[in-house]
Amino acid sequence: MTAELTERAGKIRMVLMDVDGVLTDGKFYFLPGPKGEMIEVKAFDSQDGIALQWLHAQGIAAGLISGRVSVSTTVRAEQAHFRYVYQGHPEKIPILQEIVSDSGLNATQIAYIGDDLTDIVVMNRVGLAIATANAAPEVKRAVHYVTTARGGHGAVREAVELILKAQGLWGEILRKYEVPSACADRG
Repeated sequence: MTAELTERAGKIRMVLMDVDGVLTDGKFYFLPGPKGEMIEVKAFDSQDGIALQWLHAQGIAAGLISGRVSVSTTVRAEQAHFRYVYQGHPEKIPILQEIVSDSGLNATQIAYIGDDLTDIVVMNRVGLAIATANAAPEVKRAVHYVTTARGGHGAVREAVELILKAQGLWGEILRKYEVPSACADRG
């Protein structure tokens, strides 16, 4: 981690993210519901889920801004204690402005994780911009950090670990799970 990246991550008090391609691998599955209607199903990563729990426990807020509306996303956001859930908003700047105003945070205290062109406008306005490994090339060039993990496969976990390490909180997580110090030194 570079000194600049550590400094940026050290200031983060909220992590916002896109959903499809970040919390999921970007695929949608449509299954027939009990009344014959089609239900959209998404798969979420369990390691991302525990990382979001760690953020919440450390008092770092989380939220999402998605252009699509999905019941699966609503349920995942509730499970992960997201403070902000905005779905059906392809224009993300007004939502970011609303979140900044409501939270009382400075934009430099916000991280954003995205994967596609619609995310760059938000990334240009926050303190820490993170792209998933599967992000569009233009997105990867516009950010401070690119995860090695793909969206829906631990990218959010990787971003959360980066933030917690920069804030000196990672050791507390490791101690909680009784991870030996020799293992902690390698991670």
